[in-house]
Amino acid sequence: MLKNTINTKISNFVLLSIVTGGIYPMMWLYLNQTKITEETKNEFVAKDYPLWFAIVTGFGWLLSDIGIAISDDMTIFDYIANLLSLASAVMIIVWTFKAKSALQTYALNEFKFELKMNPFYTFIFNIYYITYCINDMNSELQKHNIIFNQQKD
Repeated sequence: MLKNTINTKISNFVLLSIVTGGIYPMMWLYLNQTKITEETKNEFVAKDYPLWFAIVTGFGWLLSDIGIAISDDMTIFDYIANLLSLASAVMIIVWTFKAKSALQTYALNEFKFELKMNPFYTFIFNIYYITYCINDMNSELQKHNIIFNQQKD
C-alpha cells in the first residue's frame, strides 16, 4: 500500500516543515514523487517537476534576500521574488490537485472504493493534506468494506 511506501507521519511532516523553514516539503516531494507515481501507476506530473518547484521557490527566496539587502524600498528583485513566490504557490497547488486525482484513481482501481478528498482542504493544506490522505487511505478502505459488507447482507 502507498502508506507503507511513503512512510511519513503527518505530525513529523508538519514539525519538520516548521523547523526547516519550509524546505522539508520540497525535499519530501523530491524524494517521494517517484514512489507515488510508481505505486499509483500514474505519472501525473513530469519527473523533474519537484526539482523545478524547488528551483522556483529557492530563486524567489534568494531574490527576496537580495532585494532586502539592497534597499528598504521595493526593488526589481522584490517584484521578481513576489512573482516567483506566486509561481511557487501555483506549482504546489497544481501538484496537489493532480496528486488528489491520482490518489482517487489509485483507490478506485486498486481497492475498488471511492476515496473522498475535500477540494477546500486540498487547496488550503495542499501537500500536507495529500500526505494525510495517503496515511488515512487504509482506514477509509476499512470503513468502505464495513459499509459495503453490511449493505450486501
